Amino acid sequence: MKCWAILLRFRRALLACALSFLIQGLCIAQNPTPLEHEAQKPVEGSQSATTGGVSTGGAHQAVLDAQHRPITAGGFVKSGPVIFVDDAKAAGLTTWTHRMGTPEKSYIIETVGSGVALLDYDNDGWLDIYLVNGSTYDAMNGKATPPHAALFHNNHDGTFTDVTEKAGVANDRWGIGAVVGDFDNDGWPDIYVTNFGKNRLYHNNHDGTFTDVAEKAGVTLGNWSTGATWGDYDGDGLLDLFVPGYVHYDINDQPKSFSFCQFRGVKVMCGPRGLHGESDHLFHNNGDGTFTDVSEHAGVADANHYYGLASLFVDVNGDGKPDLLVADDSTPNYLYINKGDGTFEDDSYASGYALNESGRETASMGIAAGDLMHRGTVDLYNTTFSDDYNPLYRNDGSGNFTDTAYQDGIAEPTVPFLGWGTAFFDYDNDGWLDLFVVNGHVYPQVDAQSWGTTWQQRPLLFHSDKGKLTLMPAVEGTGLAKLATSRGMAYGDLFNDGHIDVVVNNLDGTPSLFRNAVKNDNHWIAFKLVGAPAAEPGKRGSPVDAVGASVLVTANGFTQRQDVLAGGSFASSSDQRPHFGLGSTKKIDKIEVRWPSGKVQQIPPPTDVDRFYVITEGKGIAPLKF
Repeated sequence: MKCWAILLRFRRALLACALSFLIQGLCIAQNPTPLEHEAQKPVEGSQSATTGGVSTGGAHQAVLDAQHRPITAGGFVKSGPVIFVDDAKAAGLTTWTHRMGTPEKSYIIETVGSGVALLDYDNDGWLDIYLVNGSTYDAMNGKATPPHAALFHNNHDGTFTDVTEKAGVANDRWGIGAVVGDFDNDGWPDIYVTNFGKNRLYHNNHDGTFTDVAEKAGVTLGNWSTGATWGDYDGDGLLDLFVPGYVHYDINDQPKSFSFCQFRGVKVMCGPRGLHGESDHLFHNNGDGTFTDVSEHAGVADANHYYGLASLFVDVNGDGKPDLLVADDSTPNYLYINKGDGTFEDDSYASGYALNESGRETASMGIAAGDLMHRGTVDLYNTTFSDDYNPLYRNDGSGNFTDTAYQDGIAEPTVPFLGWGTAFFDYDNDGWLDLFVVNGHVYPQVDAQSWGTTWQQRPLLFHSDKGKLTLMPAVEGTGLAKLATSRGMAYGDLFNDGHIDVVVNNLDGTPSLFRNAVKNDNHWIAFKLVGAPAAEPGKRGSPVDAVGASVLVTANGFTQRQDVLAGGSFASSSDQRPHFGLGSTKKIDKIEVRWPSGKVQQIPPPTDVDRFYVITEGKGIAPLKF
């Protein structure tokens, strides 16, 4: 049986490569616009190039609503289910504004935007919000005060207070992403911030403040890092760090707007194709506050210099070891299978994740991962550029994926949109994971054209009806009708009321806080996991924050799986407390936790639901008190 599986993977890899070459060749011949299908041809020693752009599916006909508005900024209905309400202003978040470059967006460095992280930095049981900021050229040159990142403390009453200055997490660099993980197992969440320029590792001091220890830890890097992820790839109970690189960039020698830098014949900023890709890095946690770069040894250094934007450690083949996903812009995606010996096998093509259903690479921006069909396996979803659809990769259970977005009827609605942050979560607590996507273009010029896409775009929410995903209507005045140039997105139960909320970091704008407004009688249960570190060096253990653990809850005749993740979406980090919708039932039949240490623990189901519990590895379950 194993031999047949190997042969099948080899056959799929050959077919995918052949399809990719064939389709790219046909598209170049039929439409020579470099943005859509031209190959990368960097010029040595310079960011100037003779070709450039991004990979898309080709020009599509404009989709307009009844008022002749592009569907990306229209298609609203006057009545319907109110799912999210934007409470950002009432919550106090709109006192902060994201800034990145100039409004003209003449260069790619100005367009990528930044992420958001949800974390309980003071261990009071309530999620706080960390918003990454970009920068400006004057700030980089020392001529202006840099735009600050923001840490908002949760006041437990629906409002938040900006505590950035006291906490010492302003960053003051050209910020891209943030990912949360307790790298030293002291029980307090730390924050890794990726930048254009040196990255930061904010260590939590347990008193409401942080100290940047990135230099001492050896994880600063220094060019353009994007959506990082934490995960214990070697099972020693310590979180390791993977940092994807995007473009190797020189802000003092930015690529000028050449004639080949076009989108549908209109002159736009250049990149990423035609620019030098930046390498990826895997840092092994040494357990003494320092890290060692093991990228080459582990086989994840990205020798192809693809344009990485998002990454995620998650077990895709069910062997209990975290595998590694990298979403790449206009180049094939990576899927690295963890071999359990400190190295990874590149199964990108063989698994079916490198390309979409057409055998073509996509301009991938964000990653969602979750068990959509209650099979105990992780399915994947990537956001992509406009004039292309977002692929949905269904897992066959062994880490092989099939893109079923068109078969499932969710591909076509995404074509006009340019997607970024994305996630699977159960917004209505019916026991089935739904799909959320935030969107926004990279070319301001699109508003002057009749292409059916816009600079500011609305989010998309697909509701799952027993696994069948259906696009929900955007009701006027609600969160789903909010127009913004969105980038990073994180989800979590901000108000500890059993409903999943969403925070969005909008390019050159104030953030969105989409508070869950669903009213129903469905029940829920959620957990905070506490892992047991290795008793001594060389032994297996779990990180204290349990990143990499899987929780399986059986109720209503099916079993749901939720993973404790650090990363994904776009450059963002979400609530690490596994949340399960239970529908109409109050009875849980079984709870199982698969710890990163390899231990499998059966947890006695509590009789009370609609509340949080803490599960400690090797011990048991107890109500979580706030």
